[in-house]
Amino acid sequence: MYKLIKDKISGNVGVVCRLEDNAFIPFDPANTDYQTFKQQINDETAQLEDADGNVMSPEAAKAYVATLP
Repeated sequence: MYKLIKDKISGNVGVVCRLEDNAFIPFDPANTDYQTFKQQINDETAQLEDADGNVMSPEAAKAYVATLP
């Protein structure tokens, strides 16, 4: 399970948190945890919560991930 985290200053989502270990993963294509996150969402083997803690549908999660670098 992952959760989107908003930047407290800008209010924009800036990282994703892996909830099992509270690791913060930046949106960096060179980061292997980021690559794993995107793959798990696209494979539907993990869920994604929005910044408010609501679980996104698999379709919505995939659509969001598709907008990321």
